[in-house]
Amino acid sequence: CFWLLGYGFAYGDDVGGFIGNTAFANDAIYNGAGGGYGGAEGGYSSDGWESWFFQWAFTGACATIVAGSVCERTKLEAYFVYSFVLTTFIYPIVVHWGWGTGFLSAWGAYPDDDGVPRPLFKQNVESNGMIDFAGSGIVHMVGGFSGLMGAIVVGPRKDRFEPHYKLYEGNHHLQALGVFILWFGWYGFNCGSTLAISGGVANVAGKVAMTTTISAATGCITATVLARIVEGKYDITIGLNGILAGLVSITANTSVVDPWHALLIGMAGAVVFYGGHFLLIAIKVDDPCDACVVHGFCGCWGLWATGIFCTDSNVAYAGYPNGGLNDACKRGEQFGVQVVGSLAIIAWTCVTAGLLFITIHLTIGMRVSEEVEEAGLDVSEHGLSKPNMIEIGGGYPPVEKAEPMPGAMPQPAEMMYAQPMPQQPPPATYTYPNQGPGIYTSQPAPGIPSYYNNAPPGYAPATQYPAPTNGVPQQPGLYSSQPGMYGTQPMPGYGQPQSQFVQS
Repeated sequence: CFWLLGYGFAYGDDVGGFIGNTAFANDAIYNGAGGGYGGAEGGYSSDGWESWFFQWAFTGACATIVAGSVCERTKLEAYFVYSFVLTTFIYPIVVHWGWGTGFLSAWGAYPDDDGVPRPLFKQNVESNGMIDFAGSGIVHMVGGFSGLMGAIVVGPRKDRFEPHYKLYEGNHHLQALGVFILWFGWYGFNCGSTLAISGGVANVAGKVAMTTTISAATGCITATVLARIVEGKYDITIGLNGILAGLVSITANTSVVDPWHALLIGMAGAVVFYGGHFLLIAIKVDDPCDACVVHGFCGCWGLWATGIFCTDSNVAYAGYPNGGLNDACKRGEQFGVQVVGSLAIIAWTCVTAGLLFITIHLTIGMRVSEEVEEAGLDVSEHGLSKPNMIEIGGGYPPVEKAEPMPGAMPQPAEMMYAQPMPQQPPPATYTYPNQGPGIYTSQPAPGIPSYYNNAPPGYAPATQYPAPTNGVPQQPGLYSSQPGMYGTQPMPGYGQPQSQFVQS
């Protein structure tokens, strides 16, 4: 859809500063093998394939942001529909405004007879259009505010804001891996947005890499410290989203600010994210990944920060039109342009995306049933096995997860298997009660009181199974009858239970 229509709406010939009306199916790209138009007479220095591919990657990034806001309860068909409309129409229009020749563009808005851009506000060489170097507003705000509208229409997950709701925090290892992949890929988006590498542009790309790194790192540190101050813990998910908040915040201005500006921008971006996180909870909008906060709110801050921290010399260094002639940053005009641009993006996105999600809701439906949501969409949409059943190797059957009994030693949710836990002490180990949970059998070590059938103070009896008696190749360990640990039956080949005591 972006190839057929979206790219033309974004980069086709301008109609009223609003939309492009040529280049559909990329027929405007000069093809050295024949076909298309442009070439030297059209002002193209290459065939132009790379431009389409780069912009297509941005389009995909924008569409995937929405998924984080509406996940865990939205029909797959609804994903298909909104992705089609977003990438075909909603997003390309904003691209035309800011990166094409639309009314916000620094690159071609209101050109004079010689083709020199004369953008907002004064429409002369003293002014500049909206500066959004790599998409804080054009990409991230469109995706983030679309996600916000989707989350409002689809509603919160079942019982999300009820007092008894237990929030699943996800897999922190995969979260960290995903964020670091995004951070690495961000250099492709930000540094690659120079769109060239020769003629001194490589120097700009190097600067962009530095400011991007500083803002991301500062965002991580600031968000982590905020979580420690407010919540009393170092929350890894908050820290990881702090990285993304710093990246989104610097994306618009990465080429037009100094490195110390990047530090302040990333720090403020983390504050915007952290405040937005609790704002959504307060107004009961369920965004499982905080996608609309990280991308929408921080994207808006990124546009505003451009007007606050940009310098005219940096704008000229980054290669923007009228460089050296305009002084919009110095006069404060640039901040006004950035605010106008952000408000235009919010209004367009919220109206069009809101109508889109309402239409989906009234036709094919946005939301799965409660039964499907409870079982998990991996089961209903993708045919995967029930997620709360864990497959165990070595011929042992799966064990269903259960809440541990009061007094049971805590175990990670993903480690509730019917097999030995290596970190548990063997039955022959004896410890003093004041050393924490221990094993108290009918044969205490010398000098240790016997607790056989009589739990010491603060301990409750449980059942263990001793090591195998038939040569089953398993490391000796404990096989408790407590649900949530090792199942309710001894493993094949293991002896009858004897008493142990665990801390209650």
